[in-house]
Amino acid sequence: MMTQLLAARAGQITPEMEFVAHREQLAPELIRDEVAAGRMVIPANKVHLQKKLEPMCIGVAASCKINANIGNSAVTSNRETELDKLHTAVHFGADTVMDLSTGKDIDRIRQAIIDASPVPIGTVPIYQMLEQLGGNIEDMRPQHFLDMVEHQAKQGVDYMTVHCGVMLEHLHLTMQRVTGIVSRGGSLMAKWMMAHRQQNPLYTHFEDLCDIMREYDVTWSLGDGLRPGSIADASDAAQFAELDVLGELTKKGWAKGTQVMVEGPGHIPMHEIDMNIKRQIAACDGAPFYVLGPLVTDIAPGYDHITSAIGAALAGWSGAAMLCYVTPKEHLGLPEIDDVKQGVIAYKIAAHAADLARQRPGARDRDDALSRARFAFDWNEQFRLSLDPETARRMHDETLPQDTFKSAHFCSMCGPKYCSMKITEDIRKMAANGEPLVVLEAANAGQ
Repeated sequence: MMTQLLAARAGQITPEMEFVAHREQLAPELIRDEVAAGRMVIPANKVHLQKKLEPMCIGVAASCKINANIGNSAVTSNRETELDKLHTAVHFGADTVMDLSTGKDIDRIRQAIIDASPVPIGTVPIYQMLEQLGGNIEDMRPQHFLDMVEHQAKQGVDYMTVHCGVMLEHLHLTMQRVTGIVSRGGSLMAKWMMAHRQQNPLYTHFEDLCDIMREYDVTWSLGDGLRPGSIADASDAAQFAELDVLGELTKKGWAKGTQVMVEGPGHIPMHEIDMNIKRQIAACDGAPFYVLGPLVTDIAPGYDHITSAIGAALAGWSGAAMLCYVTPKEHLGLPEIDDVKQGVIAYKIAAHAADLARQRPGARDRDDALSRARFAFDWNEQFRLSLDPETARRMHDETLPQDTFKSAHFCSMCGPKYCSMKITEDIRKMAANGEPLVVLEAANAGQ
């Protein structure tokens, strides 16, 4: 199978690279070169490409991307609900969607999601494998996992999170953590290793997994199984020990012709974010960094989409290529449709702020257009340019619902007499009518 990476290395510009170049307003040759270098991935399973998939890219040379997690659990959700979540996530701007289903009927739900999705779909294969084993990770044999990865690849999954960097010798480093091992996949692999007193089979069978990934051009998302789950555990020895292994596996994945991105930490205080991003870029030779959050404080359950969006914007500014959203339900429950919307909106803001900070060409165009509409009191154009036009219009309507106020040169906050923009407009009219602008000069040249 000629993967995007192998094609790029051979100097080819694939139709997917052409499509991505048009979307990103970048030269196809740049896309090809970034993919060839491993700094960019195009998650596009050959099966999904035959359906509704619209190719996209993840890499620091492109716009900062966001991922939305959906999926059913053992206690709630169904196919229709997950499809509604998918639609909501894509409608509000998610660039990829991960199906993290852990309950019943996983296959039917995932197939429906893949068939309906124009964006790449990611999974964590160990969840479905564990369901098939009745929840007993100790019963896993390496072939169980290999078979599940191949099964999901055949369904059309575009990228997979595999926790192959958690090593037996790393586990003692987590013993004094406040929150231990918070990654589901990481904790499952740790339990398997402790039960069998053997090395992580996902590490020892990495090249076998590469063969499956290459056949379908599934992109690796090397999972951070030892990511910190609290500010107290951030940037510790366990996290960085795993990161060094992920750097090693990145190179192995490239050598086998597979596309690779690397997952990053979930809870990091603001002053450590830049260091974390740069350390990953160095350890993994520039492979795209995909971060969960990161959350910059632990005190706001119910508002973690905000605490994490702060960290996400900083991470994107420092060079993270994709930001995995956090919803208001993080740590509390399975996100519902409105939680998905709130998470996506928060992260679209973070990703866009990162693009502005990175001074990506064209990133400011929408900001400038909205600012001009705001100064011109073109309320309808403000709504149209908003990330969430319905909410912006609803908030304006709450105090000024009549149509006449959609052309008014004031809002309900300032009223007609105290609007600074209206006053500025009056000043400009006075100047245009010949009234001089006053320039105050220092009375003494030496002052």
